[in-house]
Amino acid sequence: MEQKKNYSLPFAFLTMLFFMWGFITCLNDILIPHFKSIFVLSYFQSMLIQFAFFGAYFIGSLIYFIISSISGDPINKIGYKNGILLGLLISACGTFLFYPAAQMESFLFFLAALFILALGFTLLQITANPYIILLGNPETGSHRLNLAGAINSFGTTIAPIIGGVFILSNSASGGDINTVKIPYLVLTGIFLILIVVFKLITLPKFTNNENIEKGVGALKYPQLTLGILAIFFYVGAEVTVGSFMTSFVGLKEIKGIPPEAATIYVALYWGSLMIGRFTGSVSLFNLNNTVKKIVTAIVPVATFFFILLIFKIKAAENDLLDIKSMLIYLPFIAVSVIAFFIGQEKPARTLFLFSLICILLLILSLFTTGEISLWSLISLGLYNSIMWPSIFALAIAGLGKHTSQGSSLLVMAILGGALIPPIQGIVADSLGVHLSFIVPIFCYFYLAFYAWKVKHILSH
Repeated sequence: MEQKKNYSLPFAFLTMLFFMWGFITCLNDILIPHFKSIFVLSYFQSMLIQFAFFGAYFIGSLIYFIISSISGDPINKIGYKNGILLGLLISACGTFLFYPAAQMESFLFFLAALFILALGFTLLQITANPYIILLGNPETGSHRLNLAGAINSFGTTIAPIIGGVFILSNSASGGDINTVKIPYLVLTGIFLILIVVFKLITLPKFTNNENIEKGVGALKYPQLTLGILAIFFYVGAEVTVGSFMTSFVGLKEIKGIPPEAATIYVALYWGSLMIGRFTGSVSLFNLNNTVKKIVTAIVPVATFFFILLIFKIKAAENDLLDIKSMLIYLPFIAVSVIAFFIGQEKPARTLFLFSLICILLLILSLFTTGEISLWSLISLGLYNSIMWPSIFALAIAGLGKHTSQGSSLLVMAILGGALIPPIQGIVADSLGVHLSFIVPIFCYFYLAFYAWKVKHILSH
């Protein structure tokens, strides 16, 4: 049987994709303050970066869904490997277009380049997420997504640091549009290398011509239809918090520091997802209950100190961060570990609990200032960490031959990352950045509802 085979090698190669789209997606959080300064944009206008990028997920997934409805699921026809290769090629075109966009100094050209880049990521997401779940026991599919997501989060953690150095190097003097050229040309080269790598390696085939059928059969499953909205609000909440983190940290009542220094806190937010995802992936390994509990408690603390080491090196260069002040984060991590134990590795229960905690953290951040407000917001990453794999696994549970079509619909819902940040941008322009964080609270309320509802749906 396929599930008895060792899929460690293909899994390792797939995690490269998760790293790449995590790294590049988080670079948007660097582009936002950079382009805002250079092109003199409002908060709403600067959020068009996320609108173009995440809007492409919707358009790309919609096209995929229409094709699958008319002529059958494309991935079932061409195979997962070819889907990955095509996604990488489109992504390479998007990153390459940053060079002419910088030459022309055109904000609209940059938005077009981001749109094309994200179209490639759309196909990669449609392909890689269900593929990860297929590489082994379906019951541990969410745990494999957690581990792949942890690698993704490593990319999002280091992206603000690297992006801050190379892209925001002249932010004090208004910024230089040409600083995006080399980083995105390098990314183009990496995509081309990955195309060669994935062309040469052997990946297990899961295509089945019997599964190719027309129509919209996936929509008959309530766990999927409600899950589409859950992905929409989850991605919207996650992205909008990261998008406004630089501006939030720059507020006088929070830290009052410039954008280049604030990128470290953006990295800490995304690093929190890495902490949570490594913790959530512990269940993937064959450990007895006692050892599992010990490792679950140790992994987040060890990951935190690994991040601490990275930022100590960064802080030493520019004296941007008081390392001792980061120790206030340990109690937040301790609470997340307790929450993992209460969740008992059950996706619906964990999603419900984590959504409620996110609501409480946002309320705490809204009504406080300084370190408490800052770390309450950053710690949202700890709880966002398990939401994508939990929602995805719950939403495609029992879909069978409709899995790829369902996956395309879920990826389409990444549209939340395009729409929620501009909504918060409107609130920020009228009420201020601090109060604008009321927007993601509504997102987490829906996620709590979905977790409660889907548990009852799947139990019948």
